[in-house]
Amino acid sequence: MKLRMAVALLCATSAAFFAIAGADSPYKFFDWNVTFGDIYPLGVRQTGILINGQFPGPDVHSVTNDNLIINVHNSLNDHFLISWSGIQNRRNSYEDGVYGTTCPIPPGKNFTYILQVKDQIGSFFYFPSLAFHKAAGGFGGIRILSRPRIPVPYPEPDGDYTVLIGDWFKSNHTNLKARLDRGKKLPFPDGILINGRGPGVNNVLRHFIPGKTYRLRISNVGLQNSLNFRIQNHRLKLVEVEGTHTLQTTYSSIDLHLGQSCSVLFTADQPAKDYYIAFSTRFTSRVLTSTAILRYSNSAGPVSGPPGGPTIQIDWSLNQARSIRKNLTASGPRPNPQGSYHYGLINTTRTIILSNSAGQVNGKQRYAVNSVSFVPADTPLKLADYFKIGGVYRVGSISDKPHGGKIYLDTSVMQADYRAFIEIVFQNNENIVQSWHLDGYNFFVVGMDGGQWTAASRRGYNLRDAVSRCTTQVYPKSWTAVYVALDNVGMWNLRSEFWARQYLGQQFYLRVYTTSTSLRDGYLIPKNALLCGRARGRRTRPF
Repeated sequence: MKLRMAVALLCATSAAFFAIAGADSPYKFFDWNVTFGDIYPLGVRQTGILINGQFPGPDVHSVTNDNLIINVHNSLNDHFLISWSGIQNRRNSYEDGVYGTTCPIPPGKNFTYILQVKDQIGSFFYFPSLAFHKAAGGFGGIRILSRPRIPVPYPEPDGDYTVLIGDWFKSNHTNLKARLDRGKKLPFPDGILINGRGPGVNNVLRHFIPGKTYRLRISNVGLQNSLNFRIQNHRLKLVEVEGTHTLQTTYSSIDLHLGQSCSVLFTADQPAKDYYIAFSTRFTSRVLTSTAILRYSNSAGPVSGPPGGPTIQIDWSLNQARSIRKNLTASGPRPNPQGSYHYGLINTTRTIILSNSAGQVNGKQRYAVNSVSFVPADTPLKLADYFKIGGVYRVGSISDKPHGGKIYLDTSVMQADYRAFIEIVFQNNENIVQSWHLDGYNFFVVGMDGGQWTAASRRGYNLRDAVSRCTTQVYPKSWTAVYVALDNVGMWNLRSEFWARQYLGQQFYLRVYTTSTSLRDGYLIPKNALLCGRARGRRTRPF
């Protein structure tokens, strides 16, 4: 009760926050205690990150436009931050939960995140963004349901489940971090977790009723591998990816790349017995597979046979990715068809080409974007902007085109104009699958193909029903192009979802800038903002 009253008072003092909270925008309150604890996901004891004693953490259930008040108590002996993958934090990157925008929560302290899932639906997740904590847990699912008045393009499923998958190491996150700090690469993972558990018969999803249809919200929260998902003898109907209703295409299995989320429907229409749910690493010479068991309510027999998976590699996955399209006849978060935004008729004003690379700097492994390997500044970049603290970063410290030079270290920030409509091309010249995420935005994935991108590649773009999402894969020796409307002012992290690469520099910040001081364009700094680095001791602006 005290928490509710305190947070209500905090919100009441914020004119900026009131601006986003309408009559049909209820508040939901969460109180989380983050601790270290023993976990045994692969049969050996490890130190994991628990939220309210849970690994993975609790699901966040919400409805479009809900205001989420999440009070996080840091009971670790480390500084800590939670980021909200896919939650767009409209005009409010202070709440993004990455070090470029937000000071960490010190040990023994708390911070209250104030988020609004403004005009969003779909399946997402949260995770810890500092100190390689993601390798210890601290992640959980986020689901945003449509408001009752907004039609959903399929019947209400008979059950709705979160499934968090990802590769995992038996080593503690501190050992993995120390390895990276010494300039070494990570080894191959030891296993794959399904909702925090490794392979085994104890991981059972129970009580599926014959003839009923169920929704699975699946997120790849792992560190370095794309995964393939399938249910033995069942078909999967893809209905949503990261907040976009898709054409309802049916697949036997689905590739889910690092940081991506999707929703599938399946019907319990097979003989009443147990079936494997299987996840396998993709594009690896050594294949790891983890299984759970789907059990019918009247199951008459155990699982049988191996859980087979795809045998065709890159081309199979590329063709599947191209088949994922936006459902133009479905309503999104508002009661108008998703297709009413004709992105293909808008002229882009800028093309940014991003090329990833790997190499040694001062004898240590580093990763880069356009030859720049990101190093964190001593002060969050967003705070440096607000308090006009010079010398923290330089606008233009990263080029918007690759130049082929050697990797070097810098706090890389690229500026872009508010309300510009731009093209970003991810050019992957390496032999691994990349996965890229942009905080604060969804983008239209208009094209992907092998080889080098050129201006002629635009002839093959999908300018009608490209899927809109916040994370996209780039296949080996290939490119992926996206269109993005820069309608969200702030300092936004653009990063590799291959977490060792992100940690060792494969990221930068996109500063979406306007000279406007209107609250319609960007909110003031939250009154409860933590201050650190060169911003420590300064006063936030009173509301």
